[in-house]
Amino acid sequence: MALIVIVVRLKASQKPTNARKILIPPLGMSTGFLMFVAPQTHMPWHYAVLAFLVGCLFAYPLIASSRMFVDGNDVYLKRSPAFILVLLGLLVLRIVLHTYVEQYVTIVQTGAIFFILAFGMLLPWRIAMFMEYRKLSRQRDLSLAGSLQESKG
Repeated sequence: MALIVIVVRLKASQKPTNARKILIPPLGMSTGFLMFVAPQTHMPWHYAVLAFLVGCLFAYPLIASSRMFVDGNDVYLKRSPAFILVLLGLLVLRIVLHTYVEQYVTIVQTGAIFFILAFGMLLPWRIAMFMEYRKLSRQRDLSLAGSLQESKG
């Protein structure tokens, strides 16, 4: 599964991106919080907060290894060569943590904790990407407007 995710992410960087492509994954993933309707997934709040904060910490390498650039009228996501290593490293770290955490809570709660961790990793990464996308889009739009002004003048 991890290899499929890596391949999909690398192929996605060959196509231009937009705000929708950046923001839909965390919105779609947020529906997973409905799992907490089931009593088996309930856990102490501090477990959930800690899982989210660890996810935010894990987001940093993803943010650092993802950059955007403008090519023509489109914005593209450029992955650093370290991106694959970052994803694999995070996978190994999550597997190790999973083995440790499941000793203290039920398997269902472990799944819920790691869902929160994954969401904590995805959300800051996508917010950072969206902010960079907006900045580049504004620069591109200003550049295009300047080009139009020059051609009229």
